[in-house]
Amino acid sequence: MSHIITVENVSKRFGQVAAVDDVSLAIEEGEFFALLGPSGCGKTTLLRMLAGFETPTEGRITLDGKDMAGVPPNRRPVNMVFQSYAVFPHMTVADNIGYGLKVDGLGRAERDARISEALDLVRLTGLGERKPDQLSGGQRQRVALARALAKRPRVLLLDEPLSALDAKLREQMRFELASLQHQVGITFVMVTHDQDEALAMATRCAVMERGRLVQLATPSDLYEFPNSRFVADFIGSVNMIEGRLTTDKPDEAIITTSELGDVFIDHAVLGHTGGTLWLALRPEKIELRVRDAGSPAPKMEDSPQGYNSIAGTIDHIAYLGSESVFEIVLEHLPDKKLRVIRPNLTRWDQEDFAEGQPVWMSWHACAPAVLAG
Repeated sequence: MSHIITVENVSKRFGQVAAVDDVSLAIEEGEFFALLGPSGCGKTTLLRMLAGFETPTEGRITLDGKDMAGVPPNRRPVNMVFQSYAVFPHMTVADNIGYGLKVDGLGRAERDARISEALDLVRLTGLGERKPDQLSGGQRQRVALARALAKRPRVLLLDEPLSALDAKLREQMRFELASLQHQVGITFVMVTHDQDEALAMATRCAVMERGRLVQLATPSDLYEFPNSRFVADFIGSVNMIEGRLTTDKPDEAIITTSELGDVFIDHAVLGHTGGTLWLALRPEKIELRVRDAGSPAPKMEDSPQGYNSIAGTIDHIAYLGSESVFEIVLEHLPDKKLRVIRPNLTRWDQEDFAEGQPVWMSWHACAPAVLAG
């Protein structure tokens, strides 16, 4: 693959505020790339610089091998789908899709062919004569996509493309958008603050914080191997536990914590050896078992020294259909809790546990990520 976009040491300042601060990254041709982060992190400003709506204070942006300095938005090989869709309410669907083509001076026959092709791509065939107010939210979003795709850009920029949809439609459109990108084969660059959205659709994600790029990785690596407390906490749900490395032997590594006591750690996840460390333990990686009076802590037969168990009592259960979320008070520290997520594999799984029930929480030594303090 070749780079379709390169961002080299780009900064954007508004007065004394650095909205984007010395960001460098490269996006491959045909990639579905996500700029991810909380509100105010600089992701939308960076997207607007790619589109040409903002000019970098410092640095260089190239698109398709060409320096974009001084190139206006309408001369760039990109098109943008805005958060509000910006669909013209007085025009039909077909006229909306063909508007940019008409401005570009394409003939009627070519415009009609591209409009028909775009309608087919976004599954709106036969709806070309409708007005936007006759469409659902998901259909209006498809019109905005079709209008952008009809111009056949090398790169499609999407600013929070699913935020205006309800939860169920948003989940459905994630798969449709990923499928559409695979079908057309062009590069998609999406801005979102929704971690699930980015993980579900993107091939790679750039996580931003306070204008800086803090980690660039595949969705699975972001989740399983975060490089900082910020990334671990921002991507999904996590139990964050402070500790120090107290044993570092060839066959054994232990991090001592005030909350969980001594925690066995697999050397494969041990990337730091000094100072304060943080264990990022995902709730779904903790196994839950009923704790009978006097019952010993569970161990794994194949790794008795690499299995961690701690006693607790269920404080609260949230039933979410496909899974249940447990808040569990630690037996030896009543003011501390761990969160555990357990899938409901059958219709009766949620009945195995009850609030106030003593339990064992167990996890393997390779389950947590270990992060520098």
